[in-house]
Amino acid sequence: MGITKTAGFSTETNEMADILKALGHPARLEIVKILMGLPTCVCGDIVEILPLAQSTVSKHLSELKKVGIIKGTIKGNNICYCLDEKIILKIQNFINLVQTCCIKSSECC
Repeated sequence: MGITKTAGFSTETNEMADILKALGHPARLEIVKILMGLPTCVCGDIVEILPLAQSTVSKHLSELKKVGIIKGTIKGNNICYCLDEKIILKIQNFINLVQTCCIKSSECC
């Protein structure tokens, strides 16, 4: 299997690709939705909400944290997670850019 080439693209493009790839799994999207709906950080509740094993949820949380979508802080024996506002803003700006482009080129297809 070939290696994905990323060297020819900007750091910003590669970063957004990693973020969108991390969001490309239903469990991760559900985790983001859970975190969006709560006013504070979540410590252990995610495992209770999702129909997945604790180890599977931990892997998904790790993937989201790796690209910066969520951040975690250690509180006692728990890690509490919340969304990283900076990354969410980057995603929002990218979607807005795509939307603006689509509006401009609505006569295309």
